Amino acid sequence: QVQLVESGGGLVQAGGSLRLSCAASGSTLRLYVMGWHRQAPGKQRELVAHITSGGLTHYVDSVKGRFTISRDNAKNTGYLQMNNLKPEDTAVYYCKLTTPSQPYWGQGTQVTVSS
Repeated sequence: QVQLVESGGGLVQAGGSLRLSCAASGSTLRLYVMGWHRQAPGKQRELVAHITSGGLTHYVDSVKGRFTISRDNAKNTGYLQMNNLKPEDTAVYYCKLTTPSQPYWGQGTQVTVSS
């Protein structure tokens, strides 16, 4: 079975930084699209960033220039580096792996940015 486990969330002040990790087992991240989504209180889940098997990256406009998505193939782990965090970034962040058969989701990690 494919399992994705997020870590690295926490409480930070506005302007601070966090790095989220997504450790994968049962599948190889670099073969597929890996992405990060987030869901804020009272809002729908939205795509934040993703990276393709070829290394192409895409970001939602609200995080461009602040967030960076990457992979460590040796560790089979994905990352989301988040800099200059804002209160509106507060959400549960989920790792997603998109394969030809089905998508896989992690259980999420909470990011809270105080003002």
